[in-house]
Amino acid sequence: MASAPSITYGHQLDCAINAVRLASKLCQRVQLMLKASEKTDKSDDSPVTIADYGAQALVAWSLQKEMPNLPFSMVAEEDSDDLRKSEEGKGLAAKITALVNETISAEANAGPNSLSQDDVLALIDSGNSQGGSEGFHWVLDPIDGTRGFVGMRQYAVCLGLLHHGKVVVGVLGCPNLPQKRIEDADGVAESASKAGTDGVGVIFAAERNQGAFAGPLSGNGRPGEQLQLGDSQDFSQVRFMESYESKHSDHDFTAMLAAKLGVTQSPLRLDSQAKYGALARGDAAINLRFPHKSYREKIWDHVAGALIVEEAGGKISDASGAPLDFGKGRWLDLDRGIVSATPTVYKALLQAIKEVEVQPR
Repeated sequence: MASAPSITYGHQLDCAINAVRLASKLCQRVQLMLKASEKTDKSDDSPVTIADYGAQALVAWSLQKEMPNLPFSMVAEEDSDDLRKSEEGKGLAAKITALVNETISAEANAGPNSLSQDDVLALIDSGNSQGGSEGFHWVLDPIDGTRGFVGMRQYAVCLGLLHHGKVVVGVLGCPNLPQKRIEDADGVAESASKAGTDGVGVIFAAERNQGAFAGPLSGNGRPGEQLQLGDSQDFSQVRFMESYESKHSDHDFTAMLAAKLGVTQSPLRLDSQAKYGALARGDAAINLRFPHKSYREKIWDHVAGALIVEEAGGKISDASGAPLDFGKGRWLDLDRGIVSATPTVYKALLQAIKEVEVQPR
């Protein structure tokens, strides 16, 4: 008896790549013209810019335009509440609408002012799905690393697709990431000044069981460089990555882990899921995320990057070694933190976590 054919998600991957490229164009424009008057503060104290909202609207618009006959469910970070409550919010909504229409007109061959302000707010609110373990759900972080975005550092547009709770498509748009191996300077302020220049701007894409790939963000179609991780066991040559912001990862604890493993190189600190892309192409062998106890992880912070790492041959889990479960809704329940690494390093890393006492956070 012939086995059932495996499910492929090539069309969804192509649609996701197009959506991420479009949203990345908007983000690049906004980062370079960012003004204090164009950002506000959410209740969780992370800055939000017109680019967060605009990118979310563009991704929702692009996906629905390219797949008009399929049910649409999206789990995303933003909603339009703050844009409806006050005159200031309504003014911001008008700017977002203009920016979305300008991007569509320039990049998607559509006419000017094709979307009304109500259209754009509705697109933003289309990210209100609760996700779950049944059916298809897009998962979007329109700008992962918003503090990096505001600080002119690294950020990423992150889009994944869940099918019955499993990640089957992942795409990362990283406008400020160099196409060559990362250096320390690429994680610090003003890395945005290189955006749009030759050799800067990367898109990472993966489909379940079909591999992970990278290429220029400014290109067309699927990226063409297949990613396949090596697996060095020489810890004196291994480098680890962690969040640029100490509030997103306990730098003291990760330093203890590195010392336990015998890692002697200084950490590479970057904002956003750009770290997952960098790991997948071999810029470092470890990515560590140990947030403070009060922080609760959201699925959109990891869905796309997790698949890209796995399809490149890497390992990812919580700190106990348990797989990340993206099928429980908008939140991730974890044991202490998230670790990803090349296979041999990953095994040693989990053992080191057991042996190092976790410091109060």
